[in-house]
Amino acid sequence: MSSNALEYEDQHYTYADMLEWDESLRAEIIDGEVYMMAPPSRFHQKIHRYLFTPLSVFLMGKPCEVYSAPFGVRLFPKDDLSDDTVVEPDIVVVCDHSKLDDQGCNGAPDLVIEILSPSNTQRDRIVKFRKYLAAGVREYWVVDPVQKTAEVHILNKGQYVTTVYDAADEVPVTVLPGCSIKLGDVFSTGSDGGE
Repeated sequence: MSSNALEYEDQHYTYADMLEWDESLRAEIIDGEVYMMAPPSRFHQKIHRYLFTPLSVFLMGKPCEVYSAPFGVRLFPKDDLSDDTVVEPDIVVVCDHSKLDDQGCNGAPDLVIEILSPSNTQRDRIVKFRKYLAAGVREYWVVDPVQKTAEVHILNKGQYVTTVYDAADEVPVTVLPGCSIKLGDVFSTGSDGGE
């Protein structure tokens, strides 16, 4: 990464700073604080594939688009690039093409899916939950590979209404009418047993 941008822990980082970093660096900034992202485990990647594939197939020929990390999402974009929250969800669906540019998504995606790992559980369940709610993400999934559950948060009148599904359930994708994902397929990834 150029110029040791992460050298000072108390520095407040912005999207403009991120644009100067080496492309191989995987990090998010939330309220100006940098969170380094470790490479996902093989089990995480398998679950990702079983979530991403049905969304990708369903959206073929449709106006919404699905993207996979690394894919930057500026939840509260500013024209001067001073926004200080840029995240890389595992999977996003964006239906408003005016939010897309060559760098990623500017504004709230319609659907965000985060797959928990030991290093990000609190951030995904609490910090990002609040940010996605404030930004107006219409549907937010938190997929737990250990518990084999999906917490699905649907935006309703400025609040999330949450339903928890388990491996026996087929989960409707509310923002994509007619699309659903069988969690049994997602979690039937062999005998890995976790991350």
